[in-house]
Amino acid sequence: MLIVYGFTRVAVVVRRWFEISPEAVMEHGARVELRLLTPQEHRGSESAAQRTVVDEAFWRADLFNRLDRPADAWSAAHFHPFFDGDEPSDRVFSTELTADPWGWLAAQLADVGARLEGAGLDPSLAADDADEVRAAVPQIVAAARTFGPEDRMSRDEDFRLTKDAAERVRRMITLIDPGKVDHDYLRPWIDQAPPRGGR
Repeated sequence: MLIVYGFTRVAVVVRRWFEISPEAVMEHGARVELRLLTPQEHRGSESAAQRTVVDEAFWRADLFNRLDRPADAWSAAHFHPFFDGDEPSDRVFSTELTADPWGWLAAQLADVGARLEGAGLDPSLAADDADEVRAAVPQIVAAARTFGPEDRMSRDEDFRLTKDAAERVRRMITLIDPGKVDHDYLRPWIDQAPPRGGR
């Protein structure tokens, strides 16, 4: 499940996330990405449906916890201040983030121009959106909190919200010593059929 807040050039994508690290540590929580909306030419009549392309990620916050730690430990919370093409930068850990994750997130989103600049992009890309994003911060943070790790979900509930990422979970599993993989816990993601294409 994705919740997308689209503005003029900036979009904020909020979702539940689940992953397993090469050390076989399972992590889950809220993922919040800042992305750019790719401008599209108008198509059809004045009433025609228009294409919306939410593409270039430039900042990501992963408000995660490890499944083997207390639910409010924020033991895997981190952020990625920039992307190299489609790939995120290395994880950055922050005591400010773990001390107050939702306050930290609100402060980060309140200055989207600074997030663009930190990612090596022109902060003027957010000129038409900065005030609107700032006004929407309480709503965005509230949505992210519904995906946070504090109220531990069951395995099946986690899967229900992250089944679209099953292929990525399967790829992560291939990087792990098979003896360390909890196949029983990961079974829903392992067995999930690829999404059907077409119309």
